[in-house]
Amino acid sequence: MWYIIFALLIALSIYGLWLLFKKAGKQGWEAIVPFYREYVMAQLTARPTWWVFLLLVPIVNIFIFYGLYLDFLKCFGKRRFWETAVAVLFPFIFLPLWGRDPQVKYLGQSHTEEFKKKYPYHKSVAREWADAIIFATVAASLIRGFLIEAYMIPTGSMERSLLIGDFLFVSKLNYGPRVPMTPLAFPFAHHTMPLTGGKAYSELIKLDYKRLPGFQEIKRNDVVVFNFPAGDTVILEYQDQTYADVVRSIGKEAVDRQFTVVTRPIDKRENYIKRCVGLPGDKIEMEGAKLIVNGKPGFVPPEMQMDYFVYTDESGLSQEKILELRLETRPTNQPNVFQMFMTEDEAAIVKGWSNVKAVEIGILPKGEATGDTYPHDPHYANWNFDNFGPITIPAKGWTVALDSLTVPMYVRAIRDYEGNKFEKRADGYYVNGQKATSYTFKQNYYWMMGDNRHNSLDSRAWGFVPEDHIVGKALFTWLSYDEQGSFLSKIRWNRIFKGIK
Repeated sequence: MWYIIFALLIALSIYGLWLLFKKAGKQGWEAIVPFYREYVMAQLTARPTWWVFLLLVPIVNIFIFYGLYLDFLKCFGKRRFWETAVAVLFPFIFLPLWGRDPQVKYLGQSHTEEFKKKYPYHKSVAREWADAIIFATVAASLIRGFLIEAYMIPTGSMERSLLIGDFLFVSKLNYGPRVPMTPLAFPFAHHTMPLTGGKAYSELIKLDYKRLPGFQEIKRNDVVVFNFPAGDTVILEYQDQTYADVVRSIGKEAVDRQFTVVTRPIDKRENYIKRCVGLPGDKIEMEGAKLIVNGKPGFVPPEMQMDYFVYTDESGLSQEKILELRLETRPTNQPNVFQMFMTEDEAAIVKGWSNVKAVEIGILPKGEATGDTYPHDPHYANWNFDNFGPITIPAKGWTVALDSLTVPMYVRAIRDYEGNKFEKRADGYYVNGQKATSYTFKQNYYWMMGDNRHNSLDSRAWGFVPEDHIVGKALFTWLSYDEQGSFLSKIRWNRIFKGIK
């Protein structure tokens, strides 16, 4: 329905241009042909004809088109603020009206000194400010939406590769900019209005997933920003702990009762950042907390964190030393035993402290059920974050047989990510009302994991990340703020402009 309405509005806008072209002494059909239309506009406005070639440059072409378009309307005396606004927002109404209005005439080339002297127009201060603000907002929104965007790391799931307080730039161009699926939104707000709260977007218009061409495909072990795939889920009473920790402490059923699931459009869901350890078609598994990809050892981040249990004497841990190393520490139910998240090198340092008796890595034994591991099904009840798989990541065009072992693994992708109605009946499985023994996937999927392997909510908890959820590639940190520092040490100077690997 929206496509029909959109096509009708485009047709009305072109009809208005047709009429205006005829008033300017041109043929109406010239308003229909892309690029040639802009070439004619450049002639009618006295803009350089080489501008037409800039229409081939993404993002730049938007500014070039509207520059020519608004200059063209100035040729007819349409240059007041409200006329400019309606020409951009409602061309399907006002272009036909101006085209049929006998009082509206072509006055000449608007970008010439003769035109400006003959038809002088002085903008008010308010108009100058309005033009500047609108241009800045549009330009920043386009850059943010299609080129590059700034993000801040709020949690420690990527420690120590990325730190809490890192500000980084994420490229939309590397994998190709995703066309906004929810285009009606408040500028610079993601999903919630600043200060007032509430939705910062409207679902009046929804567009299907489209992605412009990029420079590269996602590579294995890229650090990727994506929209959280399993809905925006919040544990009401335990927001400062990971999903896995809460499940271990109170049980999965109790966690599920305390969940609030907020359903938002894909491009308005929370942004997550993880390492893409599995590509479409890969087989992923974990053995003793070691990643295995396609039967071979997977990438081990140089600064990967694990959790360790530190046994001390009665004096406990030195808070000064913990702060110095910026270690995340949690008490356990045993006195003088602490859970600490740190790298292998940091574990060696802690082991050397005089009051530390032992340091043991906290790897879950194989077969120990924790209830937090995808796909959360009785067939895979003995899987945990450190031991699971193999799992085949769906690829576009890959066909999987549907049975009691594969359905738990792929039903969310089939139903939620690919928009099918999936049912289990007495005589088998049904997809969109048709009995099915197999399913062919429509898009690629990825497996994302945090470098802080024992303190990361990632694909091990909620499964695959669909291609249409991918936002961009993390490039480098442009600022890093340490809230535990003091004065100038609050800035981590050694991380400024540090590339992300």
